[in-house]
Amino acid sequence: MATHRAERVREIRRRRHRRKKLRKLRAKLAATTDPAERERIIQKIRRISPRAPLEVPSEQ
Repeated sequence: MATHRAERVREIRRRRHRRKKLRKLRAKLAATTDPAERERIIQKIRRISPRAPLEVPSEQ
């Protein structure tokens, strides 16, 4: 019974850490203008959370 609770705690910790990291990467993405750096950050976001919504402005 205790192992189920411990697994849940680890799951919640992973999820919280992932959200925190995604917030940090999105802030970095918004601040950068270098196309190569933007692409690296986008790849990191996709690696961390493939389905995460990613607002990438269209190039005009």
